[in-house]
Amino acid sequence: MGSSVKGRVHSFQSLGAVDGPGLRFVVFMQGCPYFCPYCHNPDTKSYQGGTEYTAEEIVQKAKRFKPYFGANGGVTVSGGEPLLQAEFIAELFEALHGAGINTALDTAGFTMTDSVKKALKHTDTVLCDIKFPTDAQYKKYIGSSLETTLRFIEECNRQDVDIIIRHVVVPDLTDSEESVKAIAELVKTAKRLQKIELLPFKKLCLEKYEKLGLEFPLKDTPECEKSKIDELYQSIEK
Repeated sequence: MGSSVKGRVHSFQSLGAVDGPGLRFVVFMQGCPYFCPYCHNPDTKSYQGGTEYTAEEIVQKAKRFKPYFGANGGVTVSGGEPLLQAEFIAELFEALHGAGINTALDTAGFTMTDSVKKALKHTDTVLCDIKFPTDAQYKKYIGSSLETTLRFIEECNRQDVDIIIRHVVVPDLTDSEESVKAIAELVKTAKRLQKIELLPFKKLCLEKYEKLGLEFPLKDTPECEKSKIDELYQSIEK
């Protein structure tokens, strides 16, 4: 390929079953600008960590798993926040499409640049994480803007990209019926919306925080019960 662009990768997961359509080879990018109180990958946050790879090196890794994920699966790039490295993602996804591999982008849609637009040209599915239904909550809890995420969704509309909306349900923070309905209302404009996924807050990340010597902000918050998720799905289906 001859490009000098390299991506900083935190880790790989051989075959993920919850990262887009079918089975996926998952690439976790390094670096994240957000301060989500329920972050489950604190080890991906630093911009300095990880290992550098070229797009071609990752394509070669992914090809080894093609017999397993086949035509129904593919490669998902997650994070961290992959759009911090949008130029690299654009090159990687173009190369994956060249190799006949389906692509998915797991992002919070934190920026909109020419590189992001280029990446979306080679994105089959976007998994877009909407964290809160209001801009005020975005600014208060994660230091970012909902408007940017909505602009990202508009670009997905323009480019006819399939989109799955994801939302983490945290007790006493994002688990009210009103909050979830407001998010469903926000994404009604998504042209190729496949589904809304409500993800229950879990504390499997506690060990990571301890290893990093960090305090988990929601360590005293109870995990979200499946019954609550079912109840919220019913409320948005109405």
